[in-house]
Amino acid sequence: MLGYIASRVLQLLVTLLVITVLVFAMLRSIPGDPAMVIAGTEATPELVARIREGLGLERPLAVQLARYLGDVLTGDLGRSIRTGAPVTAEMYPRFVATLQLTLASLLVAVLGGTLVGVAAALHRGRLADTAILIGSLAGTSAPSFWVGLVLMIYIGFQANLLPIAGYDSALHLVLPALTVAVGGMPMIIRLVRAALMETLEEDYVRTARAKGLRERAVVMKHALRNALVPVVTVVGLELGRLLGGVVVVESVFAWPGLGRMLLEAIQARDFPVVQGSVLLFSVFLILTNFAIDLCYGVIDPRIRHHAR
Repeated sequence: MLGYIASRVLQLLVTLLVITVLVFAMLRSIPGDPAMVIAGTEATPELVARIREGLGLERPLAVQLARYLGDVLTGDLGRSIRTGAPVTAEMYPRFVATLQLTLASLLVAVLGGTLVGVAAALHRGRLADTAILIGSLAGTSAPSFWVGLVLMIYIGFQANLLPIAGYDSALHLVLPALTVAVGGMPMIIRLVRAALMETLEEDYVRTARAKGLRERAVVMKHALRNALVPVVTVVGLELGRLLGGVVVVESVFAWPGLGRMLLEAIQARDFPVVQGSVLLFSVFLILTNFAIDLCYGVIDPRIRHHAR
């Protein structure tokens, strides 16, 4: 098991290094000069040259990359070109806000998708099952910004039940989290439905029923646990999709998260902030997927024994 964990950690480090290099290269290929953004359109060439020298942009790309990787290893992500503040200090409160929104959305998507998927599997072929499948298809097709605007109009404006923008209380989290979760639930619903329908046909489920156990105990204790193994895999994939959706939703609801900060930094050619934000997103996703891999052994004993 320790060898498996060590190999996974090595893969994570290599993946993180590749992502960092790719982001560094792609940002340098975007048209536009950060020094011109800082100096302004009417700046003299001498001023632009001094700013480029101060930012280290006149050095060869290989030297810039080596310096950046060395700074990252020491925890220094540089300073924002726009504000001059350390990138880590600017990212921390934004990342906390994004993490709150992402985890709340993931919780709603997983719990809601699992419960609805179980209901669809237990009522397969009936009207409820058909309605759930149609609803999940609609949720997959609906853009997140459109869902957000609909919730804002009907729940925020007309019903006046929840605040539509801001970051002042837990109530401000509800509508953005629901908006992001709507796009994540359909896949989980269909996956739970298919996995549970297959699991309910297994011999050990028939044996549990033959012993006289109640149907609820058979489903929740025996069938659902094994059916959740593919769901755990999807959670890792869904987390990446949710983070992508959060970027749009943060702009719709004026949520002060890292995704909104990333969009602003891209528009301003603020390389240190963009690199730091993408690096933080990558580390979070990589560590989450690593934790999900370890969870397989807890959910399915067969995987744990195989790893040994």
